[in-house]
Amino acid sequence: MRCSNSLETLRHQSPEVLQNYSGFLQKHRECAPGNHADFTGGPPWGAGKESCSIAYRNAAKFCHTHRMASRASKIAEFAGVSEATVSRVLNGKPGVAEATRESVLTALDVLGLERPTQLRKRANQLAGVVVPEMTNPVFPSLTAIIGSRLAQRGITPILFTGELSGIQEKDFVNMLLDHSVSGVVFVCCQHSVRGADHDHYTRLVERGMPVVGIQGVSSDLQMACVSSDDFLAADTAVRHLVSLGHRRLGLAVGDHHHIPAARKIAGFRTAVGEQIGEGEDAGRIVETAYSLQGGVTAAEELLEQGVTGIICGSDVIALGVIRGARRMKLRVPEDVSVIGYDDSLFMPSVDPPLTTVRQNLVELGLTAVSLLMRQMAGETVSLREMLFEPELVVRGSTAAAPKSVSV
Repeated sequence: MRCSNSLETLRHQSPEVLQNYSGFLQKHRECAPGNHADFTGGPPWGAGKESCSIAYRNAAKFCHTHRMASRASKIAEFAGVSEATVSRVLNGKPGVAEATRESVLTALDVLGLERPTQLRKRANQLAGVVVPEMTNPVFPSLTAIIGSRLAQRGITPILFTGELSGIQEKDFVNMLLDHSVSGVVFVCCQHSVRGADHDHYTRLVERGMPVVGIQGVSSDLQMACVSSDDFLAADTAVRHLVSLGHRRLGLAVGDHHHIPAARKIAGFRTAVGEQIGEGEDAGRIVETAYSLQGGVTAAEELLEQGVTGIICGSDVIALGVIRGARRMKLRVPEDVSVIGYDDSLFMPSVDPPLTTVRQNLVELGLTAVSLLMRQMAGETVSLREMLFEPELVVRGSTAAAPKSVSV
């Protein structure tokens, strides 16, 4: 009898014979298709020597099919579903309820069976973390907090940053969807810019994707959000400078279309009006870039107008303001006081140590992850923005107002 003629002989063998034949095939792998050497021994049921190429291929295919059928049967029995359903799940086919799919995958794990490659990749949930850039120290700090908490919860974070990449935020969203992420945290991205393109956020929300924004959300978006209270931050800074005798204050901040900047502007104007008055010289505002050079440029404009106290939209801007003041031969804090925002790493170590308004980054990051995970678990969360109170940290860059300043 030749195995190359038919598989009928194999189909009628007992499981013990099939197991022996599987070992026989393993022993004689050198006789795989393309190698025309003869078997050194016949099949277990005594057919004698065979020309092996076709026989090996047919027999190996049958044994593999037999093992797969047996595997599907075990999984189906354990999960309480049909073998056809098991096949659809293992091959990634649609038309299976999520609960049923999870039952099949759980059966795989409990029975000690290996998941198919495409399902192993999705076994651990993924979450996207999108930030605009990483040069501002607050973004790496916040990203580390978010990433660590996600990892602690068994979720793998995927970081996307627009810095120097030339990739638009909406393209990041497409990449995240390609990675089959389970949720996304956006840190101070376009969701916090009024008038920006928000179509990619709307698409995520319409698809039921769990989404959380940090630092403001435009009124046209329906998404959970956590933020620092920027209005209160500016108010607190103004009151500190007024308590030191300053009456000519300036604000160096980002574009007013950016929600955190707009809130600082509103808080600054309100506090100046309440504490000093509505005079033209009481409060000057310069919109600038969130960079050292942005701070230098803002300092030149504000100090030429006789400002003695400058509140900044970030610590990086504040460092630029100090540099700009020194270029104009002014001392900090003797001639001009400077307040930053964020309380970034190393701000106690700069010269002079920077007085700043500290964001509670830990609470922001942990709350954002909590909101994301609750959505991933199927809960409905409040879309009302959660505001966290900042804290004034007084150091060496603020002092009593000078009696006179010459620029």
